[in-house]
Amino acid sequence: MFLSVFDVFKIGVGPSSSHTMGPMVAGGEFLQRLREANIRPAHLRVGLHGSLAFTGKGHASDRAVILGLAGFLPHSYDHAAAEAALSDINQTRQITVPGLPSMIFDPENDLRFDYDQVLVGHANGMKFIALDEHGAELHREIYYSIGGGFVVTAAELEQVDEQREAAIAVVPFPFRNAQEMLDMADSSGKSIAQMKQANELACCTSPEQFDTDLHRIWTVMKACMTRGLSEDGALPGGLNVKRRAHDIHRQLVEEIGQNDPAPHIINDWISVYAMAVNEENAAGGQVVTAPTNGAAGVIPATLMYFLEHVPHASEDDIPTFLLTAAAIGGLIKTNASISGAEVGCQGEVGSASAMAAAGLCAVLGGTPMQVENAAEIALEHHLGMTCDPVGGLVQVPCIERNGLGAIKAVSAASLSMRGDGTHFVSLDSCVETMRQTGIDMSEKYKETSQGGLAVNAVAC
Repeated sequence: MFLSVFDVFKIGVGPSSSHTMGPMVAGGEFLQRLREANIRPAHLRVGLHGSLAFTGKGHASDRAVILGLAGFLPHSYDHAAAEAALSDINQTRQITVPGLPSMIFDPENDLRFDYDQVLVGHANGMKFIALDEHGAELHREIYYSIGGGFVVTAAELEQVDEQREAAIAVVPFPFRNAQEMLDMADSSGKSIAQMKQANELACCTSPEQFDTDLHRIWTVMKACMTRGLSEDGALPGGLNVKRRAHDIHRQLVEEIGQNDPAPHIINDWISVYAMAVNEENAAGGQVVTAPTNGAAGVIPATLMYFLEHVPHASEDDIPTFLLTAAAIGGLIKTNASISGAEVGCQGEVGSASAMAAAGLCAVLGGTPMQVENAAEIALEHHLGMTCDPVGGLVQVPCIERNGLGAIKAVSAASLSMRGDGTHFVSLDSCVETMRQTGIDMSEKYKETSQGGLAVNAVAC
């Protein structure tokens, strides 16, 4: 198995990796296919299906699709330029991009939320159609946003297994599951992070560029958290949810140095770090998928806890944390899912908590067996968690849920360090359980806002 750390951790924009970043990427890829095939359309149409239809407006999927067709990409997103482009398209009903003719696109009529037809490949389906000046179809493509900002065509979705096997052949440590990962660690004497880095360098980049790119991941994570801790006011979207991280952080800072603080206060620090990130995500700010936007706060919060609150912690440990977390995230994505629309929030916050627990255990000096145990503990206690965002927005319960996911990650890492890594339920068994639970889970609990808190909490 090989999934790059830069596939697991992508720099992008909120509020959702699958519902915002994915549609934006799909729009750009559709344009590129038209250019490569020398197709010269006069008119474009887009249909959003499944979860993208039901919660698309709350996740800004409609904006994302239009921006993708206008040439914007998540990693280089410019908010001011995007707003100007959206305004121009709404006024002119035209999209003009390099390498293609001006194309008619009326957002009100040419972007359809199709609530009736669920495309067969995945719950997050999109249909792009290019037409000539007479309305005849020139080209059609179906894309699926499969979580974490990943986008594949219908044809590519069928080839995932073949592509995975091809990738295995080019890395020195081709572990497909956690047991293979542990066996390779044992036979090589290397840590999970060392094996992951060896795989990265065999496939992707120079050591210098790799170090630079990995450092940037943490830089963006930390900057997002810092912004979230400094901002207050209400989040956009209509629920009038008040940002809380700024005020909680202020209280915590004021309490520093007080006599006899309650030990449980550390949970508030962990939570506020995560909430700051997810409030920024909900506001459409720049975030890092970790492994998704909806779960973007868990890993940076756990890492910040380590750096700020654990004695003798060092920033030199950051690569070990991120590489270990990415290795676990790759296993979960490969063998189950990180998509809330596919398996519920167990695949988002659950996966993030398992990744964070593994990363923390590694930098605390845990063995590969203890790291695997930490990941399993964290994931096991998210099994069955539904994705039921109120109002289709990544706010309630998502923001607080990231805080609790980070707390579970810290607890899981600590528990694993108390043993030798031997435990009853393997990480592989837990991942497979999550996959099966996702299959059995009612669709209304998989990011459609048709069940759970989304229908029982008053959205006003």
